[in-house]
Amino acid sequence: MRHISDKNHTINKRLHKLYPPEIADRAVDSIIDLIFKYKSRIKSTPYQLSEKDVILITYGDQVNKDYEPSLQTLKGFIDKHLKGIVNSVHILPFYPYSSDDGFSVVNYGAVDPKMGSWREIEQISGEYRLMVDGVINHISQFSDWFRAYLSGDPYFQDFFIEVDPSIDLSKVVRPRALPLLSEFVDDEGRTRHVWTTFSKDQVDLNYKSHRVLRNVLDALFYYVEKGATLIRLDAIAFIWKEIGTECVHLEQTHELIQLMREVLHEVAPEVIIITETNVPHHENVSYFGSGDDEAQMVYNFALPPLLVHSILTGNTKTLTEWGKTLTLPSDKVCFFNFTASHDGIGLRPIKGILTEEEVQSLGNTVKSHGGLVSYKTDPDGNQSPYELNCSYIDALTHPDERDDVRYKRMILAQGTVLAMPGVPGIYFHSLVGSRNYKDGVKHTGINRTINREKYNIDWLEKELSIHGSLPKKMLASYKRLIAIRINEPAFNPFGKFEFLELGNQLFAVDQHCVNNRDRIIAIHNFSDEEVDCQLPENISLPLRDLVVSSTVVDLLSTSITLKPYQMMWLKGKL
Repeated sequence: MRHISDKNHTINKRLHKLYPPEIADRAVDSIIDLIFKYKSRIKSTPYQLSEKDVILITYGDQVNKDYEPSLQTLKGFIDKHLKGIVNSVHILPFYPYSSDDGFSVVNYGAVDPKMGSWREIEQISGEYRLMVDGVINHISQFSDWFRAYLSGDPYFQDFFIEVDPSIDLSKVVRPRALPLLSEFVDDEGRTRHVWTTFSKDQVDLNYKSHRVLRNVLDALFYYVEKGATLIRLDAIAFIWKEIGTECVHLEQTHELIQLMREVLHEVAPEVIIITETNVPHHENVSYFGSGDDEAQMVYNFALPPLLVHSILTGNTKTLTEWGKTLTLPSDKVCFFNFTASHDGIGLRPIKGILTEEEVQSLGNTVKSHGGLVSYKTDPDGNQSPYELNCSYIDALTHPDERDDVRYKRMILAQGTVLAMPGVPGIYFHSLVGSRNYKDGVKHTGINRTINREKYNIDWLEKELSIHGSLPKKMLASYKRLIAIRINEPAFNPFGKFEFLELGNQLFAVDQHCVNNRDRIIAIHNFSDEEVDCQLPENISLPLRDLVVSSTVVDLLSTSITLKPYQMMWLKGKL
């Protein structure tokens, strides 16, 4: 096996692709030092994703209790309600931050003291698989790194990207309706125009500096040392900048992700890289790379808006057509499926899938449900819808509709995600059916706050104890569906799958477990009508519905009927 110092080692070759020879050689030395540093500190344990993997997405301070670190309160909630059901927890940025609910990181190596300490993080990672955020495209303007840059510290002078504002940057893809360059005054009184893709408080890092790469890798290794086994690379599509290009999805970006994965795997090959690229679907899936060299999981960003569209229209034609296009470059990668997250429901991923009229209608409907729409600036200077800001349950139902309809539509959407090929991610608010947090938006002035409410744990537990309440019904039904999923090998994220055309009101996926010849045909009725359908003739009988009840019901006919918003997970043999 070649040593990294060998010019033919892939890490060495990747560094020489990214940097001039002399700088690349220095980068090689620094990465060898990092690997040596952490090999003695990290105990590597092999792991293979399976149907058992379900990831809870939550803020570290999602639930709070007086005089208790919120991370401790969170673990108590998970232990009480989800132990044995959910095996993984994605804690959104828990580092000290200055804005954007954690995504403007002040210090990569610390835990926000309001949430707790590394002790609480390690207690969670000791019992659950831990997913953390690598917020490595940018860092807070209040970080030590940026302060050192403004103070003139020579070590940090190439950590950030300073650009003459007269230079034409019109080609750069803009994810926000905010200036690309922000003005900062350094300690000598000079004005610096610095690259800020997302906001003035999120200053982009310059990966043309090998020292930036070294320090970021150090932080990622540190997370692995603290128990992280999954690393979400936030906003990673924008990480490399070349003036004169769109500065998104550049060849160097993919090279950088592949390099980071390979370096981490030198110490901990079980670490899973998940790329967060809220972009059109065909661009998003490029981060799988060859299927063996880049992200092991990619967010399935087109799924959340397509589910809302399909349920609101009662028509699954587009959803099924899109599903039939889903392919993977190998059996070593899979999709990360979800409905809601800490962000809004992205619209860019459905570009070319839904028409502009359908996207406009979707936005208008969500606004009529009490939600909001956020916009971005296009290269021509015009603004276009970027995402829908709304709790997922409110996106699916008008405030005047009955709670039983609200519940049925929401659990249908969540059940569909659990039955999709890949690994499911469940946002805390979806778990308990949270509604729009309008007061929060009034307080912060930020649209995304509508889906980021934090709870007093005593209040939430009381809501979950009320018989017939929406939160109690949602949590109980969600847990029951997850319990079914994690015990069925046919739901293995690396199994084979096929989307079936059973009519424009139904969405159906047939998943296979080749090892034991198990199959599950998951059928979901997206309409408010009873629907009859005929399964393909080549489906072997009998089929057993895992969802409908606790009693054993064998279907001896391929003709079935689904009630409004009903789902059936039919288990059989290939």
